[in-house]
Amino acid sequence: MTVKQPVAVLGGGSFGTAVASLLAANGYPVMLWMRDAAQAAAIRESGRNPRYLKDLDLGPYVQPTTDLASVLQRCELVFVALPSMALRSVLAPCSGQLAGKMLVSTTKGIEADTFLLMSQILEQVAPQALIGVLSGPNLAREIADRALTATVVASEHEELCSRVQQVLHGDTFRVYASKDRFGVELGGALKNVYAIIAGMAAAMGMGENTKSMLITRALAEMTRFAMKMGANPMTFLGLSGVGDLIATCTSSKSRNYQVGFALGQGVPLEQAVEQLGEVAEGVNTLRVLKQKAADLEVYMPLVNGLHAILFEGYPLQKIIGGLMSGEPKTDIDFISPDGFAE
Repeated sequence: MTVKQPVAVLGGGSFGTAVASLLAANGYPVMLWMRDAAQAAAIRESGRNPRYLKDLDLGPYVQPTTDLASVLQRCELVFVALPSMALRSVLAPCSGQLAGKMLVSTTKGIEADTFLLMSQILEQVAPQALIGVLSGPNLAREIADRALTATVVASEHEELCSRVQQVLHGDTFRVYASKDRFGVELGGALKNVYAIIAGMAAAMGMGENTKSMLITRALAEMTRFAMKMGANPMTFLGLSGVGDLIATCTSSKSRNYQVGFALGQGVPLEQAVEQLGEVAEGVNTLRVLKQKAADLEVYMPLVNGLHAILFEGYPLQKIIGGLMSGEPKTDIDFISPDGFAE
C-alpha cells in the first residue's frame, strides 16, 4: 500500500476547513495550520472545527497544528486559505522554507496598498516556489455537504495543476485546469463586491428582473476592468467568472451576500461584518477597486455606486436608477466586430 504524502492547508476558516475535508476524504494526511492554539486543540479533541462548519466531521486524517515551520518542512503542496490582510505577514518570515513548494492560493482578495492579487504576493514572498490559484463557485458549506461542485486550478506550471487535480478530484468535486492564473484570480476577487450589492437587493425585496440585471451588468463591468488590467475576457465566461458570480450573488451561504443582506435591512456596515464573524473580502476589495478603476479610467457604475452606499450615505435605489440612465447602451460592451474592444 502506497503511503500518500501529507498536504498542507494554511488557515482554519470555512474554506480551509472544507478543503482539508476534501483532501482527507481522498485519503491524504492533512496538516491544517492555524494561529489559534485553542481552536487547534478543540479540533484534535472533537474532530470538528469549533468556529466554522461546526457539524463537519474532519476525521483522523486532518491534523491541526500551530507549528508552521513543521508544516512547511513536511509538505510539498500547500493550500493557502489565509485572509488577504494576513497572507503576507504570515508567510514572509518563512520565505526560505517555501522555495520549491507548490503554493495554491484559495483567497479571493486584493492587497490594499499594492493592488496585488494573492498569488502575486506569493511570488514576492516565495520567488522560487511554483504558484497557482484555486477559484470557482465554491461555497464552503456546500463543499462540506458534498454537493456536486466544480472549480478551476490555474497556473503556468502544468505539474502543479496536475497535482491539485490528483489530490482534490473526487465523486463530488471536479477540478478543471487553466493557464490564465491572473484572469481566474481576478474574477474571484472582483465578484465579491457584486455579491454585496445582490444581497442588499434581495433584502430590499427587489424583483428577479432587477437581480438578473445587476448580475449581468456586474459581469460586463468586471470583465471590462479585467481587460484593462490585461486579463483574457474569455476567462470570465467560465467557472471563475460567471460561475462564481452567480453563486455568490444568489446564495445566502455567501459571506459577502450575507453582509449585503444585513446592509439592506438597515444594519450598519461595521455591525454587519461583526455579525458575520468571518472575513468578507468584498468590503476590503471595494475600497481599493474604486480607486484603481478611477486611476485606469474604467467605467464601473456598480462599484462606484456601492462605495457611495457604504461610505457616502447614498440609497441603493438611487444607484440602480443610475444604471437605467447612465450605462452604455451596448450589452456586452467588451466585444466589437473586430474582436475585443478597448
